[in-house]
Amino acid sequence: MFENLSERLSGVFDRLTKQGALSDDDVKTALREVRVALLEADVSLPVARDFVKAVQEKATGQSVTKSVTPGQQVVKIVHDELQHVLAGDDDQRGELKIDNAPAPILMVGLQGSGKTTTTGKLAKRLTEKNGKRVLMASLDIYRPAAMQQLQILGTQIGVDTLPIVAGENAVQIAKRAKQQATLGGYDVYMLDTAGRLQIDETLMQEVEDVRDAVNPRETLLVVDGLTGQVAVEVAEEFDGKIGISGVVLTRMDGDGRGGAALSMRAVTGKPIKFVGLGEKMDALETFEPERVAGRILGMGDIVALVEKAQESIEAEQAERMMKRFQKGRFNMNDMKMQLEQMIKMGGMEGVMGMMPGMGKMAKQVQDAGFDDKVMLRQIAMIQSMTKMERANPQILQASRKKRIAQGSGMEVSDLNKLLKMQRQMGDMMKKMGKMGKGGMLKQAMKGMVGKGGDPMAGMDPSAMDPKALEQAAKAMGGKMPGGLPGLGGGGGLPPGLSGFGKKK
Repeated sequence: MFENLSERLSGVFDRLTKQGALSDDDVKTALREVRVALLEADVSLPVARDFVKAVQEKATGQSVTKSVTPGQQVVKIVHDELQHVLAGDDDQRGELKIDNAPAPILMVGLQGSGKTTTTGKLAKRLTEKNGKRVLMASLDIYRPAAMQQLQILGTQIGVDTLPIVAGENAVQIAKRAKQQATLGGYDVYMLDTAGRLQIDETLMQEVEDVRDAVNPRETLLVVDGLTGQVAVEVAEEFDGKIGISGVVLTRMDGDGRGGAALSMRAVTGKPIKFVGLGEKMDALETFEPERVAGRILGMGDIVALVEKAQESIEAEQAERMMKRFQKGRFNMNDMKMQLEQMIKMGGMEGVMGMMPGMGKMAKQVQDAGFDDKVMLRQIAMIQSMTKMERANPQILQASRKKRIAQGSGMEVSDLNKLLKMQRQMGDMMKKMGKMGKGGMLKQAMKGMVGKGGDPMAGMDPSAMDPKALEQAAKAMGGKMPGGLPGLGGGGGLPPGLSGFGKKK
């Protein structure tokens, strides 16, 4: 979603950070480019103007121009201001008011914005992550099969839906949902209202009547992130007439320019509580302003990366892996496990997008034709080996290499690249296991499994410091620190990726 904006801003800041000293004019020139980049990303003019003005006030003066790293100071000021624009002044983070059971949640928005799907996603999240009993009810008596759609979604995700009774109006359905939720001992009941292609009096009156009948604890507006500034106008209209408590932005995984997300909070004053990132029923995430700001500026999202790792790596397994890696034992079984975890965590592009400063390399990898299918082919080659060969890949002879390559539909050269990658990773793991305070690898593993469920517990802050990472890279001969398959090269593409899996 923010790819174009991120590229433009990283270009501006690259030039700034390369300069030893900055004058006020340098900062002003850079901020003019930032303003153009924001406007091109479909951020509303008043928001872009206020943003640049706030940054300029903080970035021009003795504290920046006399700083040891003035360029980085400006980047930090932009990051903080970006976070402020996205978050506002309060610290709410996707928390819903669902006290006083049964708590009603009203879902509103225009037709086609993804209200029904989002209702299902949110119900699934409340059931699985918050342990709530949820009842869903469709109030859409106009769109063909809208009620049946919610009923099917409910069956898929294991959430109860209100039985359909023909001939009732929206207010009657809402009252029946309230009654059933009370009698059935539900914690939350969600009302999926009807939408229109555009805002009209009939729609607004119906939503107002439903609101007055149930007095919702939360009124969430679902808007399509691809509609840009129209989404902001829709939010203003609904807030003015109905009163919304938060926003859910859908299609944030699309190729829109991200202006709606940046403008929404500043213009409406309402928090973006969740974002929809795909069609799957678990593709709903809490909107985290500081993480989004970091990703826009190419700083990555280490917390999200660690959380994903935490979901896919079990504590005991991680401990075993760490002990093996510290001794430099990294065989094909370990390689297969790493590749499978990479795919679980969103593939090469997904993981690299969350790592600080790796956004550009992710694009290089993509341009080189390396995608997740390549990892599946690598797994297929490993599966074609015997147990002994996986444990000791150095015993492979030329004849066996040929048979393994043929058995997995690959070339011997591809197998050789995979073996080289495994050797490089074994060496790198051994070096990382010995480095720094308690070993960088040990710190990283601790961070992944956490203590008491905290994904960042045990993570040594120095291990995440860019300078510490840089020193680590030099100590390993210019190799990239990180237990990711194939990420071991100093410059250009990671070794093993160039030419691997390209069409012949």
